[in-house]
Amino acid sequence: MSDAIKHECGIAMLRLLKPLQYYKDKYGTSFYAINKMYLMMEKQHNRGQDGAGFASIKFNEVPGTRYISRIRSNQNLPIKDIFQQINERLNTILEENPDKADDAEWQKQNMPYLGELFLGHVRYGTFGNNSIESVHPFLRQSNWKHKNLIVAGNFNMTNSTELLQELIDIGQHPKEHTDTVTVMEKIGHFLDDEVTNLYLKFKNQGVNKKEASPLIGKELNIQRILERSSKNWDGGYAMAGLIGHGDAFVFRDPAGIRPAYFYKDDEIVVVASERPVIQTVFNVAFEDVKELAPAHAIIVKRDGQVTIEQILEPLPKRACSFERIYFSRGSDAEIYEERKNLGKLIFKDVLKSIDNDMKNTVFSFIPNTAETSFYGMTEAAEDYLNQRKLKTILNGERNISAADLSTILSERPRIEKIAIKDVKLRTFIADDNSRDELVEHVYDVTYGVVKPTDNLVIIDDSIVRGTTLKKSIIKILDRLNPKKIVVVSSAPQIRYPDCYGIDMARLDDFIAFKAALELLKDTNQQNILEVVYQNCKTKNVDGNTENFVKAVYNPFSTEQISNKIAEMLKTDNIKADVNVIYQSVSNLHIACPKNKGDWYFTGDYPTKGGIRVVNNAFVNFYEGNKKRAY
Repeated sequence: MSDAIKHECGIAMLRLLKPLQYYKDKYGTSFYAINKMYLMMEKQHNRGQDGAGFASIKFNEVPGTRYISRIRSNQNLPIKDIFQQINERLNTILEENPDKADDAEWQKQNMPYLGELFLGHVRYGTFGNNSIESVHPFLRQSNWKHKNLIVAGNFNMTNSTELLQELIDIGQHPKEHTDTVTVMEKIGHFLDDEVTNLYLKFKNQGVNKKEASPLIGKELNIQRILERSSKNWDGGYAMAGLIGHGDAFVFRDPAGIRPAYFYKDDEIVVVASERPVIQTVFNVAFEDVKELAPAHAIIVKRDGQVTIEQILEPLPKRACSFERIYFSRGSDAEIYEERKNLGKLIFKDVLKSIDNDMKNTVFSFIPNTAETSFYGMTEAAEDYLNQRKLKTILNGERNISAADLSTILSERPRIEKIAIKDVKLRTFIADDNSRDELVEHVYDVTYGVVKPTDNLVIIDDSIVRGTTLKKSIIKILDRLNPKKIVVVSSAPQIRYPDCYGIDMARLDDFIAFKAALELLKDTNQQNILEVVYQNCKTKNVDGNTENFVKAVYNPFSTEQISNKIAEMLKTDNIKADVNVIYQSVSNLHIACPKNKGDWYFTGDYPTKGGIRVVNNAFVNFYEGNKKRAY
């Protein structure tokens, strides 16, 4: 992607269903679970994350011994940092006790992090700072096992202020105004309530306090706790939690905005944000990894019982389509095919842009995330040429010579690796002019394959802000002296902010929004902005279901906005013509049929909170505020 969008968070939960010695005997190490957690976290470490955390719970530990371990890092390589620290501690203990190398039970009792239940988190802090206190998992501590709560999630709540007030109204004093703290304390409140009710129940039955404790853990109703906690949540989330005595859950939002997948056999239960992570790490088939249904939770009880429970009423499924285009790993079989289809479906528009001139067109891509859609686009180009070859041959009937036939058959798309990202380059200089000079060189190009008579078609997965395109990519592509540069986005125009977990919260960051503003100015329709502002200011109340910001785009076609974007990206020193092509929303739905969450492109948010956020974002833009819209 030409403009880096920071990845949202990733979760990984693992429950061992056999004694630790089983894994030592079968897999040769008591660190089986830790190794698997490392792999799952690392394989969800895509780009942009600024922290990672890991927690484990041991079963059957005697009172007075530590049974919960947690480690977090906000270092430059947080996952590596975490597991390096863990391994150093474990290996030191083993070196000091070589006679215990094969005794898994002793290792569990005497070594941290070895247990039965594990939770990992790879964090991108969409808002706020990168302090260690902001890194998941969060821990809510108690001397009562079943009141200890560990929470980590991939989420944003659109109504965090209201949720905070609910906690205040029930008498709590939350230590921070953050999504995670608010959510954890909400779950914690109803966990406490459930524990108290069960304690009173057993007390009335004559059970003493010590005997009541394991009974409470056994009867704890996780489904009911989640139902009561999440009643007023508005957002996209995959929420994971561990309870000190050994229960665990992962809960997905009602619209299925954020992803969650699980796998179970007689050895393990595992949940992760991405399916191929589970496939790869545990070597299981695609069809064996199941998607957790929206509004449902997978609940793993202390005794190993696993159930899938409905927590809230499901909404129409609006799983995030941007997950498919950009964020998720392309190793997933479905995602790989979907990304190829995005490239195939846009080729028709590319062909129009180059006036069907395949002979004088070079095709390439922006590394690295656009590579798969590039394969799809070139397949479509090959199909087009094959059809043209067939038509030419059939029209020639019997009169075609061997030489002519050879010439016809030799025609193929000109596919080259043009843009090469210099991953070593860092724009560390503060001076703006110097930074711009450095940014120009983030990409290198391959010289000698583009002629002055050529069109250069280059596909990216999305064009969001356009900054890197303008300051670097187009400038350096222009050095190849093509006749025309066609920049293709496999995603539609990103027009609206996200509020469910991705760092796209400001309207004026989007080049599509800036282009619409310029078009309003060009057509003397700037009065629309005042109307939108007044509507957002006065009508954006609870229960409002209208995205007033759509009015900014309504006067213009997608093509008009794309043309204006091309005009904005072409600086005075660019010699080539510049054309910009975006994917259509209809083609997006064809390519990604299971992920209909398209609010980035259409403004059709799956929750009322999302609509409130986009309207607030416009108010912030109009008033010149840089603050968060939710």
